[in-house]
Amino acid sequence: MQLNNRQILLTGAAGGIGRAIATQLSAAGATLSLVGRNLTALTAVGESLDAPHYALAADINSAEGRNMITAHCEAQAVDIVINCAGVMDFALFEEQQQNAIESMINTNLLSPMLLCQQIIPLLKRRPEAAIINVGSIFGSIGHPGFTAYCASKHGLRGFTEALQRELADTSIRVGYLAPRATDTEFNSPAVVALNKALGNSMDSPEQVATDLVGLLKSQKPRRFMGWPEKLFVKVNGLFPNVVSGALIKSLPIIKQHSTSNSSRG
Repeated sequence: MQLNNRQILLTGAAGGIGRAIATQLSAAGATLSLVGRNLTALTAVGESLDAPHYALAADINSAEGRNMITAHCEAQAVDIVINCAGVMDFALFEEQQQNAIESMINTNLLSPMLLCQQIIPLLKRRPEAAIINVGSIFGSIGHPGFTAYCASKHGLRGFTEALQRELADTSIRVGYLAPRATDTEFNSPAVVALNKALGNSMDSPEQVATDLVGLLKSQKPRRFMGWPEKLFVKVNGLFPNVVSGALIKSLPIIKQHSTSNSSRG
């Protein structure tokens, strides 16, 4: 899929990955509709780009916000929707605040589903269209300390896969990008410390953006990022006990950093 002159809607545009995606899509010649809750932050992202773009302050977790986004997509004849908005809370599940669990399920799974449902009829009018959902490697590997987050991303991956098959006879292509840990403010200090203690590598947001653009340009339905993380995805699918054994060995370290995270509120 060529990106020049495309109308692209990007949720979570003010986040670290969102900003990097916006920069690369703008450089590729697309016109962006930048969506988030903070108009000031969205405007700043737009001003950093090399061409004029739209900034739309709307909350995807509200019916009003999703209706605003849908109306904007219709008015601008949007071709591509990228669901990049997301939240994460690192905590042991039994100790996690219920509002944090609800926030992850709503923002990472339910709201993108409902937004897609509203926008699909509009995308069907376009000769070539796409939906890209930004998930996570944790959407394929259940990881201690991230139980609710994993549930939300597992759900998003399953939703994307089923929707891709359901829309296979339409003009809409559906794709899924699964980044590994990324070096942005999305990660709390406790998550950064945990990754360091476990020896996990972190990608730059620019690398995530590059992979997303590559996914859009390709005809592939999904892309998993990072080595050995994408190997673990395959191993977990075939031999989950192998991955379980490795993660259980790391459980004391995970619990140590989770407790530290809770002590900071």
